[in-house]
Amino acid sequence: MNPVTSAPAQAPMIGEPWMWAAFIAFVLVMLALDLFVFGGRKVHRVSTKEAAAWSVAWLLLALGFNALLWWHLTGTVGPEIADQKAMEFLTGYVIEKSLSVDNVFVFLLIFSAFHVPPEYQRRVLVYGVLGAIIMRAVMILAGAWVVREFAWVLYVFGAFLLITGIRMLVASEEKPDLEKNPVLKLARRHLRVTDGFREEKFFSVENGVRYVTPLFLVLLLVEASDLVFAVDSIPAIFAITTDPFIVFTSNIFAIMGLRALYFLLADMAERFHFLKYGLAMVLAFIGAKMLIAPWYHMPVELSLGIVLTTLVVSVLASLMKKPPESGAAA
Repeated sequence: MNPVTSAPAQAPMIGEPWMWAAFIAFVLVMLALDLFVFGGRKVHRVSTKEAAAWSVAWLLLALGFNALLWWHLTGTVGPEIADQKAMEFLTGYVIEKSLSVDNVFVFLLIFSAFHVPPEYQRRVLVYGVLGAIIMRAVMILAGAWVVREFAWVLYVFGAFLLITGIRMLVASEEKPDLEKNPVLKLARRHLRVTDGFREEKFFSVENGVRYVTPLFLVLLLVEASDLVFAVDSIPAIFAITTDPFIVFTSNIFAIMGLRALYFLLADMAERFHFLKYGLAMVLAFIGAKMLIAPWYHMPVELSLGIVLTTLVVSVLASLMKKPPESGAAA
């Protein structure tokens, strides 16, 4: 028997036009509320309590959306497909949410390098999330088309994720040198930069000349890091499903909760020092799963169990063993 034919048939795509329109409208409304109602335009330091509340809210919204999706599909295409799509969404959401933790470490590094006051970080992340949503949407739709037209590209994704995971394991303790970042070097070469922050402004007009502030450079680096992480995370979810609607919605829910996750973990990021190893192993596992797909189709439930187990073990190991340099001066 040809090993490729032994894999189960793919479930049909489920994203009807009205579903896409409704979800995009929901995202736009939530962004508008964040920017204009819930303090997005006010300078304030996000407390751990506020970050925890928003993290729980986004988790409940994601689970509520998944339940609503399951209910709709049960009545339209049957319980079997509804169960499969709901599990694909949940697995994709968990993977994207776990990989977004790596964003938190990089954001923390960027804010620390530029000495960004905590009360200014929220505005950077608001626009950072907006940019990330636009980039993810473009990359997901393009990726879905490529996968549909050239199915073999999934094996390229798998090899890329496997290599990336192994590289992360080897270089997990290395910190990127921001001064060598090409985006930052290009911006400093071609833009006038003020000598300090101008509250939370990205631009400032002084003596009739327009300048960018250091906060704008921070935003550029945040957007650049979002793009780099999207290159890792989007192929990872294609290992679970190639349904564009499931890929898009699970990814966007994870991104929308990213800012709250940052403020929740920022003060204790160093405490979860083994989590980077766990994330690297998740990427390597997903890459290997994609490469062995012609011979063994791993159930989505098993994939979810392995990912969750890996993350839980890495978190517990971090709590049980303190970082080796925890007592060193910062």
